[in-house]
Amino acid sequence: MQLHNFNSGPSILPQEVLTAAADAIHNFNNTGLSILEIGHRTTHFVEVVEEAKQIVKRLMGIGEEYEVLFLQGGATMQFMQVPMNLLDENGLAAICDNGVWGNKAVKEAKIFGPVEVVADTNAEKHTHLIKDLKLPANTSYLHITTNNTVEGTQWHSYPQLGVPLVGDMSSDIFCRPTPFNQFDLIYAGAQKNMGAAGVTMVVVKKSLLGKTNRKIPAILDYQKHIEAGSLLNTPPVFSIYVSLLTLRWIEKEGGLAEMEKRNIAKANLLYDTIDASEHFYCPIKKEDRSIMNAVFFLKDETKEAAFLDICKQNGMIGVKGYRTVGGIRVSMYNAMPISSVQAFCELIKNFS
Repeated sequence: MQLHNFNSGPSILPQEVLTAAADAIHNFNNTGLSILEIGHRTTHFVEVVEEAKQIVKRLMGIGEEYEVLFLQGGATMQFMQVPMNLLDENGLAAICDNGVWGNKAVKEAKIFGPVEVVADTNAEKHTHLIKDLKLPANTSYLHITTNNTVEGTQWHSYPQLGVPLVGDMSSDIFCRPTPFNQFDLIYAGAQKNMGAAGVTMVVVKKSLLGKTNRKIPAILDYQKHIEAGSLLNTPPVFSIYVSLLTLRWIEKEGGLAEMEKRNIAKANLLYDTIDASEHFYCPIKKEDRSIMNAVFFLKDETKEAAFLDICKQNGMIGVKGYRTVGGIRVSMYNAMPISSVQAFCELIKNFS
């Protein structure tokens, strides 16, 4: 039976990336050593990091005013690392709470200074985004989650309000052409759209840093990581290498324009099927629907278990909704072929 991997993260990777990664475990670049064995300060690995950085900059269309870092701790660590580096005691972090991850960012930022929640969609169960934002005068930065993996919403344009913009792009990084230069800091856990779990990419405008009076531990200081070229400590070597392979794949396949074309085709197929169904519905406002993570429900909740059982029987992996939301969640990251979405849509059409 063919499996269709709709996991929300860690998630599907291109087959050629998996093959190349497996080969490198046995013999990396004909060195006779495994990628798991090479020294992280050797030329072999420094070249991996530098190539990955350059591809990121090409895909984003950004210049030398930005630095690309490959760090550890996941996006969850960034919830505290961002305010630790950017939030001065005289400033304020403005944060959009559009779901689980935005809410976590709020809680962590409050440890370091004042926080203003400038958009809160809890009362509406996060079925839309609030875009008309009002910021306090002393705002240090605005933080948004560009794609809400759990709730199924996505920003399709970004607020430009005269303050530094921080984006958690963990689940929609490199899914489409994006005005990345509208952001001053971007972070993304790799395990959803650009690699394996274990590494977090941070892209930061260098002029943003060094403006707080706080003493920052070296391992949490973006400036120290920049100075060390992402080699301040032993990095997640294998995860960075898998990210490099995935970045190469994105470029080879046609770049972000091609990713967007494929992703929109998949998302349109699924949402059109849901909207036409007599048994399923998607409560997310159409203009805010995510092309990465579709969250939807059965009109008769008592049939949910039966549908999930049919999914299991047909090789549909990872389609049960997040524990706090329920329902069905289908994640359609870059490496997901449209054939898998077509197969899933047939289950929707035939369910009764």
